[in-house]
Amino acid sequence: VMSYTTVFSALIATLALFWITRRRSPIVNIAGPPSPSRIFGNMLQLLVSPQYGDYEFEWRKIYGSVYRVKGCLGQDRLVVSDPVALQYILNSSNFHYPPTSQAMRIWSTGLKSVVVCDGDDHRQLRSSLNPAFTAAAVRQYQPVFVKIAQNVSFTSTIRNFRTERMSLLDYRTVGQLRRAPSRYVSSIDGVADSTLLLIGLYRHLATSQSASQVLFDSIAARLPQWLLNQAIHLPTKTFGALRAQLHFANREGWRLVREKTEAANLGLEIEGDLYGVLCEHALVNSGRLGSNSLREEDIAAQTSIIMIAGQDTTANTLDFGLIELAKNPQLQESLRTEIHAAIGTDHKNVPYDSMPLLNAFIKESLRVYPAIPLNDRIASEDTVIPLSQSIATTTGERMKQIRVSKGDILMLACASYQRLMESRWGADANKFRPARWLDGTVHQGEAVGPYANLLTFHGGPRTCLGWRFAVLEMQVFLCELVGKFLFSLPANSSAAARIAGSLFPSDSQGNKRALLCVRHIL
Repeated sequence: VMSYTTVFSALIATLALFWITRRRSPIVNIAGPPSPSRIFGNMLQLLVSPQYGDYEFEWRKIYGSVYRVKGCLGQDRLVVSDPVALQYILNSSNFHYPPTSQAMRIWSTGLKSVVVCDGDDHRQLRSSLNPAFTAAAVRQYQPVFVKIAQNVSFTSTIRNFRTERMSLLDYRTVGQLRRAPSRYVSSIDGVADSTLLLIGLYRHLATSQSASQVLFDSIAARLPQWLLNQAIHLPTKTFGALRAQLHFANREGWRLVREKTEAANLGLEIEGDLYGVLCEHALVNSGRLGSNSLREEDIAAQTSIIMIAGQDTTANTLDFGLIELAKNPQLQESLRTEIHAAIGTDHKNVPYDSMPLLNAFIKESLRVYPAIPLNDRIASEDTVIPLSQSIATTTGERMKQIRVSKGDILMLACASYQRLMESRWGADANKFRPARWLDGTVHQGEAVGPYANLLTFHGGPRTCLGWRFAVLEMQVFLCELVGKFLFSLPANSSAAARIAGSLFPSDSQGNKRALLCVRHIL
């Protein structure tokens, strides 16, 4: 078990080694904004501004799709929104998550989860898990989402008798939604609230954002990965609860796997939830030599990530979408008309994929409000990154590719790519306009991400496995909520987009919530 003294000593030694051994990176000649702070560089402008994108989007207009910013303590970083560069970085084995990001995944999901495994282990595990995440498999989970959406709708109806003014982020209203990932596994449906609250620890670790947190993350990124991984053994309340959560997830995972496997061996039908699909696939392929068959321990090891994946991201995107509907009553009424026409009295066989405005609205919400607008990668080798358009250096040279050195940090600017690429999204790319997906404005071009050419679910080998879950979840919830409620903006209210791990709506005081007036109409 590590002591605080060990951690502090390692931190000091790492900083000293960094200053002594750091070499001049080839990215120093790339233009970028001036740094306002020797300690924080441009990081507070990027990460702690009252409205996310205030600086980033302006810098994109001034310096182009690749520019240099100062990280903490004078470190040079690149902010990248060029589509060719993004595609190359996301698909290259020469770029990995920074140590702090990887450590957070290990602390919350374990060493054997699919989001932690790397190289051949990751490719084989991901291939084995794919059967539970195909379009056909996800359709099996639709009744689960419908049930949860109806529960949220019922809860909102009850509250509607007490007040018109409500926060979409109120746990009493969308608590069911944020627990939806665990409902992919019907057997976890009865887990006590006190146990499920442990899952919120990951959200706490991932979403704390302050000047001190930004500085700590920058320093910790220079620590060895093995040392950061061991921090979970520190005797703190947070890490203690994380250890308990991992123990619980491992125990639950093994229980569920054994229940499904024993049922199959007895000739009983396996329930069609996520664990059922995975266990059935594992049993069918267990005797095939050379196949990417799942082992029981592989399935059990994914329990923690299944329970926490998408906890806030889909809910936040829905919140932003409902805010946009409240701003545009005509759009809201058009969407409601389409929903009523498609659903009718049959809530079991709704043709979600055949509703053009609904899907255009979802794509636009995901485009304008990506869950992770900035995603860091660190170069593990010296490499050359291609660009779609040349950029000018501070010396006046034009470059069609960029050389980066081992250890350089690149900030993948998904939000800039999705808002400011006029050649791809249209001249009004910075405006929320779902009709662009219906009138031919959007230029598809080469595929960067798995859905609508967006990077909201990232791309390459690390593409979010559950992206189809998220899309279906949004389809179901929007149909339920917009079909039954009228949303409008309260007087003298404002909502800003801020980043703290993921993008979330906040009020004028910076609190994580977005107030709307909600009226039950059906």
